[in-house]
Amino acid sequence: MSDMNLRRRRLIQSAVAGAAAAAAAAPRVASAQSTVTWRMQALWDGGTTPQKFEELFVKRVSDLTGGRFRINLFAAGQIVPAAQAFDAVRGGAFEMMKTFDGYEAGKIPALAFTSTVPFGFNESDEYEAWFYEKGGLEMARQAYAPAGLHYIAPTVYGQEPLHSKVPIRRIADLAGKKGRFVGLASTVMGAFGVAVTPLPTGEVYSALDKGVVDMADRGDLTANYEAGLAEVAKYVILPGFHQPTTATCYVANRGAWDKLPAEFKAALEVAAREVSSALRQRILVNDAAVLAKYQAKGCEIIRFSAADLAAARPKAIEAWRAATKGDALATRMLDSQIAFMKELGLMS
Repeated sequence: MSDMNLRRRRLIQSAVAGAAAAAAAAPRVASAQSTVTWRMQALWDGGTTPQKFEELFVKRVSDLTGGRFRINLFAAGQIVPAAQAFDAVRGGAFEMMKTFDGYEAGKIPALAFTSTVPFGFNESDEYEAWFYEKGGLEMARQAYAPAGLHYIAPTVYGQEPLHSKVPIRRIADLAGKKGRFVGLASTVMGAFGVAVTPLPTGEVYSALDKGVVDMADRGDLTANYEAGLAEVAKYVILPGFHQPTTATCYVANRGAWDKLPAEFKAALEVAAREVSSALRQRILVNDAAVLAKYQAKGCEIIRFSAADLAAARPKAIEAWRAATKGDALATRMLDSQIAFMKELGLMS
């Protein structure tokens, strides 16, 4: 074979090999550039401050992925009633929800401890540190896994006030009252003699208005003002001992999560943590101003004494333990939180 023919054959072989390599790579390139669209139902009504931060969340996910991961956002109840969101996401009706774990604590005891700890962590940074530095995030994911769901990340902010139709000036005044609470707060408030009625967030206004409950927990001060609670409950009780810190969270259908490329999973986690910090700071600023708005609507701001709250804490701690229902994961979560509270000097 002449040198010219040999060079020609090698050139053809090289071209064929290059074409084959390009063909093999093509599906991966196309996949990397494809667009994923999810649907997400949030906790809040449209136009409220928390819902605006969910809008920022989905925009941030899109920005982080160059527009290739789009999340169509729906307000509370727009796809399914709030109480049905867990099963709807689990069944694949839509891919993700923003939820409050306390709603499902009756089914999954561990979720009582990933939503709030009454009389527990005083600051939202302490609670968020438990998630990210003390293994809370991994335990939350373990809690959701058997249901075919994936816990992405929490949104952690501060206290939620108690709104009441009747004056409640000390812990002893709680006994005999009807109240709306969910999750661990329902167990703890029940220990103080409250007849607890768990209701979805969207039903709190009407329950207070119609006298179904005497008092209710709902959201932060600003969100509750925007929801009109100043019109139906003239007493605002602080500090939010029943919910001194709060964690809502992003939860996805596990099958949908597993199909996402690593880049998209990271975008969800990063955007979630950014929104957690941003919402917390907005609430901090708003709370300083919104109390005056409540007073302008004729509401009285009642502040419990530190001594009264301290005296009630041992009973709350007993209720924490009862809320585990003997579940191994719930017990491990609570033990982890108590150990961290002791490190922080919150418990002796």
